[in-house]
Amino acid sequence: MSADGMVYYYFDGSMVGLLNCVFRAFQFKEFQVQLCFNEGAQHGLFSTVVEIPNNENHAQRVWSAIQQRLSQSSLRQFYFAYLSESLDAFQHLFNYCIYVFRHQHSVEKNYAHPSVLAITQWAKKVGREKHRMEAFVRFKKTTDGLFLSLVRPDFNVLPLIQLHFKRRYQDQCWLIYDEQRKYGLYYDLHEIHEVSLEANEIDRNLASGASQSFQLQLDEQEQLYDQLWKDYFNSINIKERQNVKLHVQYLPKRYWRYLNEKLI
Repeated sequence: MSADGMVYYYFDGSMVGLLNCVFRAFQFKEFQVQLCFNEGAQHGLFSTVVEIPNNENHAQRVWSAIQQRLSQSSLRQFYFAYLSESLDAFQHLFNYCIYVFRHQHSVEKNYAHPSVLAITQWAKKVGREKHRMEAFVRFKKTTDGLFLSLVRPDFNVLPLIQLHFKRRYQDQCWLIYDEQRKYGLYYDLHEIHEVSLEANEIDRNLASGASQSFQLQLDEQEQLYDQLWKDYFNSINIKERQNVKLHVQYLPKRYWRYLNEKLI
């Protein structure tokens, strides 16, 4: 153990890795722990460093114990916070688990504890991103009938939005692809599958920040519907009543790349 009593756990950022950190902490009674990602972390010369392996059995044991101690709403917040992919959120999730398991009574509503409060805040951030992705995802139809959309959410929200789009577009094949995380969700009219591809082959303008300018062969009516929507948008837009500041507040500019009416 280092002079300050801190132990540094290196893990891969996965849920299995995070739960193994919790397992290790109780196994060796190490509760002053700083989590670090495997790559790019720095620590002192005399620091105690532990590389955490991914053990599915250990992770399942911890997760089963968490399910017994937390309500469904708290489990949902735990998962949402994990999908933030933030090391700060992971540290609070780790601290939260230690806090929960070291108390016999329920502590999930004790917002005076910094990690309980932080997880609630992270879950709200991820929840807002989920809601915005459900609202702002736009598809383009290819010649083979596939509805395709490229997205770049701040957090890993694809697992959270898949049921929304499955219910909404049950009779259509669609693919929502996360450019940043390099995976997507493909619905084949029956099941949702996780897929990977090179987004640059679909949209060569990604580097410049543009989107939905696909190199694929689109349905012959796609351009017509695209223009019809732009015309409708312009016809209901009252320029004299425009309030750009308020507009950006409700629709941040980082989402404009998905909206064809913003690419007039």
